Amino acid sequence: MTASLSAFQRKRYILTAIIGNVVEYYDLVIYSYFSAFIARTFFPADLRFSQIALALATFGLSLLARPVGAYVLGGYADRKGRLPGLTVCMALMATGSALIAFCPGYAVLGSFAPRLIVLGRLMQGFSLGGGVWGGDILPD
Repeated sequence: MTASLSAFQRKRYILTAIIGNVVEYYDLVIYSYFSAFIARTFFPADLRFSQIALALATFGLSLLARPVGAYVLGGYADRKGRLPGLTVCMALMATGSALIAFCPGYAVLGSFAPRLIVLGRLMQGFSLGGGVWGGDILPD
């Protein structure tokens, strides 16, 4: 299939892959940079050291969700096509990001706030695994 692609299409697919990887690493850097703020905002204040540990564990959980997303969403993309698979991945990523962005802190929601943050990060990791690991760059 790649032999039938024009030079423009190949460059476009390569650029798309580069942009996807840049966004992925941007997400990693931003979460790492703000992990102290995330810890203070979404985890109990009486656990000073544990706050940062819980924030970083949440970060780690999103990495563990990637292979699961690759398996589930990659299989979905194999059955339904790459475009529907990518659409599901993008919707899950947007939902997880919105969940994190609009989640009130621990002072407002109590123990429900860290659960929402974990759920949002799991959704992000799951969708990233399906979009990057579970499918090809090239279309059907």
